[in-house]
Amino acid sequence: MAASATVLIVPGLRDHVPQHWQTLLAAQLPRVASVAPMGREDLDCRARVDAIEAAAQRIEGPLILVAHSGGCIMVAHWAQQTKRPVLGALLATPPDFEKPMPEGYPAIEALTLGGWLPVPRQPLPFPSIVAVSRNDPLGGFVRVCALAYDWGSKVVDIGEAGHLNPASGYGPWPLAHAFIEQLAQAATVRA
Repeated sequence: MAASATVLIVPGLRDHVPQHWQTLLAAQLPRVASVAPMGREDLDCRARVDAIEAAAQRIEGPLILVAHSGGCIMVAHWAQQTKRPVLGALLATPPDFEKPMPEGYPAIEALTLGGWLPVPRQPLPFPSIVAVSRNDPLGGFVRVCALAYDWGSKVVDIGEAGHLNPASGYGPWPLAHAFIEQLAQAATVRA
């Protein structure tokens, strides 16, 4: 990876989870920071966007975002208001917050009250890769691909990976390293 880039981990609504690929990835990278935990019950999107901004502003030099699930939606909201330059973003298995979610996840009404909806559809102001699972219970393949298209993201079909979390059988996710490297190399070519 570009030696000078720092990876900013943006977790989903469940925050930092032991044995989650993001947690394991953070332990392997030489330059990494994480958005501070907000608590699973806190659905205030603005507070989470502000936490991304605070974390991003503390990082000097090039920045690559690595978001999962609801963190991808947070990044889309954040991207509409930040002035912080970003080399690129890996957005893994974004959920479809505009459709009812499975039991145990926030209802559309709660997401609306929390400021999550509507989900931003504007192109992101930086290159991005959206990793899409074909059997994600939180986001249908076609709908997530449409969201990625609206964001101007490169779509990568990661097959049947569920929601790419420990419940889907994922701890380590080695592809994350390759995607981060792609974003860093593309930034080097553009420079």
